[in-house]
Amino acid sequence: MTMSRHNTDNSHFSMSHSISFRRSWIFALVLILATLSVVPSSDAQEGRRLRAGYTSLSGNMLPLWAALEGGYFKKYGLEFDLISMPSGNEGMNALISGELEFLAIAGSTTASAAVGGADVVALATTVERLVAFLVAAPSIQKPEDLKGKSVGISRFGTSIDTGARLAIQHYGLEPIKDVSIVQIGAVASILSAMRGGRIQAAILTYPSIIQARREGYRELLDIASLGMPYASTGITVRRSYMQQRRDLVTNYVKAIVESIARVKKDKAFAVDVMSKYLRTKDKEVLEGTYDISVTKYLKRVPLPTLEAFRSVVDELAQVNPKAKGQDPKKFYDDSILRELEKSGFINALGG
Repeated sequence: MTMSRHNTDNSHFSMSHSISFRRSWIFALVLILATLSVVPSSDAQEGRRLRAGYTSLSGNMLPLWAALEGGYFKKYGLEFDLISMPSGNEGMNALISGELEFLAIAGSTTASAAVGGADVVALATTVERLVAFLVAAPSIQKPEDLKGKSVGISRFGTSIDTGARLAIQHYGLEPIKDVSIVQIGAVASILSAMRGGRIQAAILTYPSIIQARREGYRELLDIASLGMPYASTGITVRRSYMQQRRDLVTNYVKAIVESIARVKKDKAFAVDVMSKYLRTKDKEVLEGTYDISVTKYLKRVPLPTLEAFRSVVDELAQVNPKAKGQDPKKFYDDSILRELEKSGFINALGG
């Protein structure tokens, strides 16, 4: 009642207020549209920057780090936050849930998730050998001494887990039955578990292997030396995301391929990037990691291959019956890299 009377008594004010409101609303709308026009289309629907995850502090992750530090994502119109994940399993869960758009991870973890029904696929394989080492306490003098002992890994279902099983089988022993496999968590924690005596052997990668050697642990096996093609590290996405945002995904792959070319030609840049992410200035660690992770094993053209994924599926089938008989081709999609290769993009980078 009072409100009605107030409106009647102040009709001139109401009309002026209405006009002023309309003008303010139009001005606000213009501001909103202007703001939307400058938000990158790649992350507008998310309300945040794009995210790429990496699953270990190792030299295998260098292409992703270098793509950010070298400005290659920005070159292709992408704004990224890089997220460190404790292990491949946590990284895969984040990718599946949509918390990440891209993930640098092993083909084995990708295939395992896909066998379980996850909408994930590998687009590239940057490293096609399982670059890991079986190391043991000084008390382990020969491989047979591993019987009844424990080997530490990050998580079950990861490439580190696969490395442990391959190494144990290489010496004629049976995983779990003859040699226990113990989950430790982050790769960086595995060496600490050896120091504490919780495990007597472990699967380590660069740069952890260098510190293990310094502390007197014995290197029993270089798993990569077995020569088995294996989709060790690469690019994984949700298949649906690739289908919906193919141009964006192509630009991501371009950035990674260009960063690979850069680190292969520019060692000083590569070492600086590794120093930042590995948080060390130790020359032996950085040089050793570069020699193995870049010079020896980093692929210039990171095409996923049938042979590498066949090895993944064969190993996975030993622990997951659902993997038996699966076609390795269903776990990777090389179409973007094939297109880049055909267009001359990769050859133009040299290296």
